[in-house]
Amino acid sequence: MKLKKFIFLLFFSVLLLSCNNENKLTDYTDNTVSKDMYVVSSIGDAIFLNPVLASDSASSSVNSYIYNGLLKYDKDLNLVCDLAESYQVSQDGLQIKFNLKKNIFWHDGEPFTVKDVKFTFDKLTDPNTRTPFSSDYLMVKNFEVLDDYSFIVTYEQPFAPILESWCIGIIPEHIFRNEDINTSEYNRKPVGTGPYIFKKWVTDQKIVLEANPNYYEGVPKIKVCLFRVIPDQSVQFLELRTETIDELSLTPDQWNAYDSFFKNYDKYRYPSFGFTFLGFNLEKEPYNNIKFRQAVSYAIDKKDIIKGVLSDMAKTAWGIFPPQSWAYKEVEPYEYNPEKALELLLSIGFSKSPDDKLLYNNKDFEINIITNQGNKSRELTAQIIQEQLKKIGLTVNIRILEWSTFLNQYVNKKNFDALILGWNTAIDPDQFSLWHSSQCGLGQYNFMSYKNNEVDDLLVKARTTFDKEERIRCYHKIQDIMREDPPCIFLYYPENLVCVHKRFNNVELAPAGIGWNFYQWFVNEKDIKYKNAKVLAQ
Repeated sequence: MKLKKFIFLLFFSVLLLSCNNENKLTDYTDNTVSKDMYVVSSIGDAIFLNPVLASDSASSSVNSYIYNGLLKYDKDLNLVCDLAESYQVSQDGLQIKFNLKKNIFWHDGEPFTVKDVKFTFDKLTDPNTRTPFSSDYLMVKNFEVLDDYSFIVTYEQPFAPILESWCIGIIPEHIFRNEDINTSEYNRKPVGTGPYIFKKWVTDQKIVLEANPNYYEGVPKIKVCLFRVIPDQSVQFLELRTETIDELSLTPDQWNAYDSFFKNYDKYRYPSFGFTFLGFNLEKEPYNNIKFRQAVSYAIDKKDIIKGVLSDMAKTAWGIFPPQSWAYKEVEPYEYNPEKALELLLSIGFSKSPDDKLLYNNKDFEINIITNQGNKSRELTAQIIQEQLKKIGLTVNIRILEWSTFLNQYVNKKNFDALILGWNTAIDPDQFSLWHSSQCGLGQYNFMSYKNNEVDDLLVKARTTFDKEERIRCYHKIQDIMREDPPCIFLYYPENLVCVHKRFNNVELAPAGIGWNFYQWFVNEKDIKYKNAKVLAQ
């Protein structure tokens, strides 16, 4: 699961910004006809092809091809316009006027207008909508429609991620107006404004998209995008060897073995703005006890995970921000100290049985750790944690679950003791939706149910000021608090290890990673592999 969110800090002066996209296509052989097919593999199927509801990485990846926001980030993480033509920010930062582009159409031919933005906003702020994103839009005091292509939003108080929030995909009013957005069939048959049009979804097998011939930035040069669900990384790797997939996220072992097998792919390695963690259900005992989480922190030797599982292609994590974040602070790490771990556990109701297993309140005690199928690194991490906790007498069971089952039946319903998962967080450090106690509801991100009043106050304070130094102070304090009251066990900051078939041109690694300019990728005539891509994808 990934939180796909980049934040842009607000200007304080009055701005009138033109948002022309300056990324130009380079030398392709045919600038009017889309050709070839791009096949990408995912370990899990999408859940919602609706950006208002989607909170998982599989859904978000597909949605990015189908939908547009008002704003977006370019390759250097500069904010530029997407569906907006321009925007104007008031001097006090509490008001934005958006002017929308004209002559943009939904995939079914209906025109895009301000009514679609207003409808999306209304759904994001509707308490009946099961969205994790509502907190950003509840900051809006008033949404004033001026005409079909302009509107003004006014905020009660400063809101640091104000502009980034309008990067969310806009959904069509004419499609959803008579639908229950939570259960609508159009969550599986999306209609967007983006570079690719939805064509087919075969559950747990594939999703097929086709180039939008009317896309406002030009017809994408790749005719078809085929998202294949292959829930085993070893099988994915074998398919890479037969060149039946064009893009794959590699494991560290696969990265190291890569050069021996793959001459027709390029590799890209870059930091991931996120972290992997061992989380607990804090509505259950003893996981809700601070000393229990501290004890587990002392009992896990992260160096074994970094070296043994990740081949040193990750950094040890100690908090909610990766080292490249401007909010990052070095906090005192929990040293590997199993004796200290055992001491803490014995102080909160644990005791030793005759065979040295730990009992809780004189009863057998086991931790059930779940993680998602297909992610070998998480599975191996769980096994290392299992062995390390066994050394202090804790019994750990591991269960590997299919991706959609993992999310829908366990994570979202809080049906777990412990889990291993990853967050891909924002460039801006606002993590209100992850840790604030108000965000523990169904479909929201704080599914571990972390609640700390001081953290709540600091999260609010940090997002309601434009003073960067004040925000830094708030986030440093949060990291200090979470060191003593850990919401989870932060394990590592991973790297992105990606390969792409060489026949694709215009692939560029930038601060935004790769894929930021996918609609500009192309294949030379002589290198086209799927000449009947549309037929083959059916």
